[in-house]
Amino acid sequence: MNDMPLEKTTVDSLPDAGLAHEPPRMDLEYGWHSNNRVVLLENGEAYFPRVFEVLRQAQNEILLETFILFEDKVGHELHRILIEAAQRGVRVTVSLDGFGCGELSTEFLAAMSNAGVRLQIFDPAQPIFGVRTNWFRRLHRKIVVVDGTIAFVGGINFSADHLADFGPQAKQDYSVEIQGPAVVDIHHFALLQGDRPARARYWWQRRRQRRAELALTDHDGQVRLVYRDNRQHRSDIEEVYRLVLRGARQRVVIANAYFFPGYRLLREIRNAARRGVEVRLILQGEPDMLVARLAARMLYDYLIKDGVTIYEYCERPLHGKVALVDDDWSTVGSSNLDPLSLSLNLEANVLIRDRAFNRDLFERLDRLSRDHCQAMPAKGSGRGRLWRLTVGFLVFHVLRHFPAWAGWLPAHKPQLKPFGQADTRQDSRHEPH
Repeated sequence: MNDMPLEKTTVDSLPDAGLAHEPPRMDLEYGWHSNNRVVLLENGEAYFPRVFEVLRQAQNEILLETFILFEDKVGHELHRILIEAAQRGVRVTVSLDGFGCGELSTEFLAAMSNAGVRLQIFDPAQPIFGVRTNWFRRLHRKIVVVDGTIAFVGGINFSADHLADFGPQAKQDYSVEIQGPAVVDIHHFALLQGDRPARARYWWQRRRQRRAELALTDHDGQVRLVYRDNRQHRSDIEEVYRLVLRGARQRVVIANAYFFPGYRLLREIRNAARRGVEVRLILQGEPDMLVARLAARMLYDYLIKDGVTIYEYCERPLHGKVALVDDDWSTVGSSNLDPLSLSLNLEANVLIRDRAFNRDLFERLDRLSRDHCQAMPAKGSGRGRLWRLTVGFLVFHVLRHFPAWAGWLPAHKPQLKPFGQADTRQDSRHEPH
């Protein structure tokens, strides 16, 4: 099953979405761009004021994708800003996930649509007996591009639970603001979803690209967009993680909300620690979903015994999806390291080669792990070790094959549809190939 309509219907159903000024891209994947300005934004306190400021200043175009938009103080503020922008002539296109935004009222959406905002819902589905059924293949990206010159990419949704005053369930999360040549690719990605660069077809092309990644000089301000879809780019984000872990020499810090990766990625994390690299994982200790912690803890023995240090963030739910390697490589984005993000969801991360950014991210994560986390001890050979080893063995071998199995789920074919068509029958023109 493919998510082809996400790549098709944006172009087919929105012919006036500014396509004329954006030429098609024929290269293989998005590349590295130098001379960018990158700023780390931590939590809603930094993210929302900056994004709202840039949105209010928009002159020509706003592109926004989000997994969750709630009708709370954050959602209502965004609602007002987008309506005002559309009314003053800015082209505004908003793509929402049908599951994450499934509770939005018709009045809330209609007000934007009536003001001229182009609303698109990914995989809209009516609840059955009050229960939503469209659980898999989510539009999980969080991207904002304004006037083709400023972009925001990360894990922060438009909801008040990313603000500290929300209470104990307020999320710890990160995003990045980008200005510079890399915004061209992010803009192209968000706008022309039907004409994205192709993935290298042959193994020797992929190998040549991997060598180019490792040969990059460490000039500051380099940024590259990497994403996951259900067409040609099914494993790009995971492959980048494995590649950079393989080349790590000094330190690796991964802070990730939902940690249950496949065997090959686990093996690269473990192998880095075996080589003497300082490997630190920051995971959820107070998860918004208990199953996330239970799944991650199945992997602790396997990693800790080879030198990986694992911390659990216990103050509130960790929602971040960030990592750094050595002193110049970092990534910020929407992709968790679990089967949903690595095998099913539509995700987007940015890769960043910038020493100052890497240092800023490291200092924040170091402070987080030192002051607000609990280090997980090795279990040793105590009671229950045989049971843990047995479960661990089974988990690893399931993980080895799970991404391939998950790729066949679910049976339905998600679509991106303009608001107002969410309750109508499927248009055959938008069926996946």
